[in-house]
Amino acid sequence: MLVHAVRAMTRSRSVSLVVVVAPPDGADEVRRMLDEHTAPSETSDVVVVPGGETRQDSVRLGLAALPDDVGSVLVHDAARPLVPVETVDAVAAAVREGAPAVVPALPVSDTVKEVQVREDGGPEPVTGTPERSRLRAVQTPQGFELKVLAAAHAQVVREGDGATDDAGMVERLGVEVVVVPGHDEAFKVTRPLDLVLAEAVLARRRATDGF
Repeated sequence: MLVHAVRAMTRSRSVSLVVVVAPPDGADEVRRMLDEHTAPSETSDVVVVPGGETRQDSVRLGLAALPDDVGSVLVHDAARPLVPVETVDAVAAAVREGAPAVVPALPVSDTVKEVQVREDGGPEPVTGTPERSRLRAVQTPQGFELKVLAAAHAQVVREGDGATDDAGMVERLGVEVVVVPGHDEAFKVTRPLDLVLAEAVLARRRATDGF
Protein backbone atom coordinates (compact mmCIF):
# COMPACT_ATOMS: atom_id res chain seq x y z
CA MET A 1 0.00 0.00 0.00
CA LEU A 2 2.80 2.40 0.85
CA VAL A 3 4.58 1.76 -2.44
CA HIS A 4 1.44 2.48 -4.44
CA ALA A 5 0.75 5.62 -2.38
CA VAL A 6 4.27 6.91 -3.02
CA ARG A 7 3.95 6.15 -6.74
CA ALA A 8 0.71 8.12 -6.89
CA MET A 9 2.48 11.17 -5.51
CA THR A 10 5.72 10.90 -7.51
CA ARG A 11 3.80 10.59 -10.77
CA SER A 12 2.20 13.99 -10.28
CA ARG A 13 4.04 16.85 -11.99
CA SER A 14 2.80 19.05 -9.15
CA VAL A 15 4.91 17.18 -6.60
CA SER A 16 8.65 17.83 -6.45
CA LEU A 17 9.47 16.01 -3.20
CA VAL A 18 7.82 13.23 -1.21
CA VAL A 19 8.53 12.90 2.51
CA VAL A 20 7.52 9.47 3.79
CA VAL A 21 6.96 9.45 7.54
CA ALA A 22 7.78 5.95 8.78
CA PRO A 23 7.16 4.30 12.17
CA PRO A 24 9.54 5.75 14.78
CA ASP A 25 11.89 2.76 14.59
CA GLY A 26 11.19 1.74 11.00
CA ALA A 27 12.70 4.40 8.73
CA ASP A 28 15.52 2.17 7.46
CA GLU A 29 13.15 -0.70 6.71
CA VAL A 30 10.78 1.60 4.81
CA ARG A 31 13.68 3.02 2.80
CA ARG A 32 14.80 -0.50 1.83
CA MET A 33 11.26 -1.47 0.84
CA LEU A 34 10.84 1.58 -1.40
CA ASP A 35 14.24 0.99 -3.02
CA GLU A 36 13.34 -2.64 -3.67
CA HIS A 37 9.86 -2.16 -5.09
CA THR A 38 10.09 1.10 -7.04
CA ALA A 39 12.15 2.31 -9.97
CA PRO A 40 15.05 4.72 -9.29
CA SER A 41 13.10 7.52 -11.00
CA GLU A 42 10.28 7.03 -8.48
CA THR A 43 12.49 7.24 -5.38
CA SER A 44 15.11 9.83 -6.33
CA ASP A 45 13.02 12.61 -4.75
CA VAL A 46 11.68 10.57 -1.83
CA VAL A 47 12.93 11.18 1.71
CA VAL A 48 12.10 8.86 4.60
CA VAL A 49 12.02 10.19 8.17
CA PRO A 50 10.98 8.64 11.50
CA GLY A 51 7.50 9.55 12.69
CA GLY A 52 6.00 10.12 16.11
CA GLU A 53 3.57 8.44 18.47
CA THR A 54 0.44 9.78 16.72
CA ARG A 55 -0.56 10.86 13.25
CA GLN A 56 -0.48 14.49 14.38
CA ASP A 57 3.08 14.09 15.67
CA SER A 58 4.14 12.35 12.45
CA VAL A 59 2.77 15.07 10.18
CA ARG A 60 4.57 17.70 12.26
CA LEU A 61 7.84 15.77 11.90
CA GLY A 62 7.25 15.43 8.16
CA LEU A 63 6.78 19.19 7.85
CA ALA A 64 10.03 19.75 9.74
CA ALA A 65 11.87 17.71 7.10
CA LEU A 66 10.83 19.99 4.22
CA PRO A 67 13.37 22.34 2.59
CA ASP A 68 13.13 26.04 3.41
CA ASP A 69 12.01 26.96 -0.13
CA VAL A 70 8.78 24.89 0.03
CA GLY A 71 5.65 27.04 0.11
CA SER A 72 2.86 24.49 -0.16
CA VAL A 73 2.39 20.91 0.96
CA LEU A 74 0.11 17.92 0.38
CA VAL A 75 -0.61 15.50 3.21
CA HIS A 76 -1.55 12.01 2.04
CA ASP A 77 -2.45 8.79 3.85
CA ALA A 78 -0.84 5.54 2.73
CA ALA A 79 -4.18 3.93 3.54
CA ARG A 80 -5.43 5.51 0.29
CA PRO A 81 -2.92 3.90 -2.10
CA LEU A 82 -4.90 4.23 -5.33
CA VAL A 83 -5.63 7.94 -5.48
CA PRO A 84 -5.48 8.97 -9.17
CA VAL A 85 -2.85 11.49 -10.21
CA GLU A 86 -5.64 13.77 -11.47
CA THR A 87 -6.91 14.16 -7.91
CA VAL A 88 -3.42 15.00 -6.64
CA ASP A 89 -3.06 17.60 -9.39
CA ALA A 90 -6.49 19.11 -8.67
CA VAL A 91 -5.68 19.64 -4.99
CA ALA A 92 -2.27 21.12 -5.80
CA ALA A 93 -3.76 23.43 -8.43
CA ALA A 94 -6.33 24.80 -5.99
CA VAL A 95 -3.58 25.65 -3.49
CA ARG A 96 -1.50 27.32 -6.23
CA GLU A 97 -4.53 29.39 -7.19
CA GLY A 98 -4.73 30.85 -3.70
CA ALA A 99 -6.75 28.51 -1.47
CA PRO A 100 -5.00 28.19 1.92
CA ALA A 101 -6.44 24.72 2.54
CA VAL A 102 -7.99 22.21 0.13
CA VAL A 103 -9.54 18.77 0.56
CA PRO A 104 -10.81 16.33 -2.09
CA ALA A 105 -14.21 14.93 -1.21
CA LEU A 106 -17.20 13.03 -2.56
CA PRO A 107 -20.92 13.59 -1.94
CA VAL A 108 -22.33 11.29 0.72
CA SER A 109 -24.72 8.74 -0.78
CA ASP A 110 -26.06 7.31 2.50
CA THR A 111 -28.39 9.08 4.86
CA VAL A 112 -26.42 9.98 8.00
CA LYS A 113 -27.84 10.01 11.51
CA GLU A 114 -26.53 11.78 14.59
CA VAL A 115 -26.97 9.65 17.70
CA GLN A 116 -26.59 9.76 21.44
CA VAL A 117 -23.67 7.43 22.13
CA ARG A 118 -24.40 4.56 24.51
CA GLU A 119 -21.35 3.28 26.34
CA ASP A 120 -23.11 0.02 27.19
CA GLY A 121 -23.51 -0.90 23.52
CA GLY A 122 -27.30 -0.68 23.62
CA PRO A 123 -29.55 0.89 20.96
CA GLU A 124 -28.54 4.53 20.38
CA PRO A 125 -31.28 7.17 20.17
CA VAL A 126 -31.22 9.33 17.03
CA THR A 127 -30.72 13.02 17.79
CA GLY A 128 -30.70 14.45 14.28
CA THR A 129 -30.50 13.89 10.53
CA PRO A 130 -28.07 16.22 8.71
CA GLU A 131 -29.06 17.41 5.24
CA ARG A 132 -27.32 14.90 2.97
CA SER A 133 -26.84 17.34 0.08
CA ARG A 134 -24.50 19.40 2.27
CA LEU A 135 -22.33 16.49 3.43
CA ARG A 136 -19.06 15.40 1.86
CA ALA A 137 -16.81 12.41 2.58
CA VAL A 138 -13.28 13.78 2.77
CA GLN A 139 -10.25 12.05 1.21
CA THR A 140 -6.54 12.76 0.83
CA PRO A 141 -4.20 14.23 -0.25
CA GLN A 142 -5.16 17.43 1.52
CA GLY A 143 -3.35 20.53 0.34
CA PHE A 144 -2.18 23.57 2.30
CA GLU A 145 -0.09 26.67 2.25
CA LEU A 146 2.80 25.44 4.35
CA LYS A 147 2.66 28.42 6.72
CA VAL A 148 -1.02 27.72 7.41
CA LEU A 149 -0.54 24.04 8.22
CA ALA A 150 2.60 24.73 10.25
CA ALA A 151 0.66 27.28 12.31
CA ALA A 152 -2.10 24.74 12.94
CA HIS A 153 0.38 22.16 14.18
CA ALA A 154 2.05 24.77 16.38
CA GLN A 155 -1.18 26.07 17.91
CA VAL A 156 -3.54 23.09 18.13
CA VAL A 157 -2.63 21.14 21.23
CA ARG A 158 -2.60 17.38 20.87
CA GLU A 159 -5.45 15.76 22.76
CA GLY A 160 -5.59 12.01 23.36
CA ASP A 161 -4.49 10.21 20.21
CA GLY A 162 -4.16 13.51 18.36
CA ALA A 163 -5.94 14.95 15.33
CA THR A 164 -6.73 12.60 12.45
CA ASP A 165 -7.60 15.34 9.96
CA ASP A 166 -5.23 18.20 9.15
CA ALA A 167 -7.98 20.26 7.53
CA GLY A 168 -9.91 20.07 10.80
CA MET A 169 -6.91 21.53 12.62
CA VAL A 170 -6.76 24.38 10.14
CA GLU A 171 -10.50 25.01 10.56
CA ARG A 172 -9.92 25.49 14.28
CA LEU A 173 -7.71 28.47 13.41
CA GLY A 174 -10.60 30.07 11.53
CA VAL A 175 -8.98 29.49 8.12
CA GLU A 176 -11.30 28.64 5.23
CA VAL A 177 -11.02 25.11 3.82
CA VAL A 178 -12.39 24.48 0.33
CA VAL A 179 -13.43 21.24 -1.34
CA VAL A 180 -12.50 19.94 -4.81
CA PRO A 181 -13.97 16.77 -6.36
CA GLY A 182 -12.52 13.55 -5.00
CA HIS A 183 -12.44 10.20 -6.75
CA ASP A 184 -14.06 6.81 -6.12
CA GLU A 185 -10.66 5.09 -6.36
CA ALA A 186 -9.20 7.18 -3.55
CA PHE A 187 -10.99 5.03 -0.99
CA LYS A 188 -9.41 4.09 2.32
CA VAL A 189 -8.22 0.50 2.72
CA THR A 190 -9.11 -0.55 6.26
CA ARG A 191 -11.12 -3.81 5.95
CA PRO A 192 -10.65 -7.11 4.11
CA LEU A 193 -13.36 -6.14 1.61
CA ASP A 194 -11.41 -2.96 0.81
CA LEU A 195 -8.41 -5.11 -0.15
CA VAL A 196 -10.57 -7.08 -2.58
CA LEU A 197 -11.72 -3.84 -4.19
CA ALA A 198 -8.16 -2.50 -4.32
CA GLU A 199 -6.95 -5.65 -6.06
CA ALA A 200 -9.74 -5.29 -8.63
CA VAL A 201 -8.78 -1.67 -9.31
CA LEU A 202 -5.12 -2.61 -9.71
CA ALA A 203 -6.00 -5.47 -12.07
CA ARG A 204 -8.01 -3.10 -14.26
CA ARG A 205 -5.21 -0.53 -14.28
CA ARG A 206 -2.62 -3.12 -15.25
CA ALA A 207 -4.83 -4.31 -18.09
CA THR A 208 -5.56 -0.83 -19.43
CA ASP A 209 -2.50 1.32 -18.80
CA GLY A 210 0.22 -0.87 -17.32
CA PHE A 211 0.06 0.88 -13.94
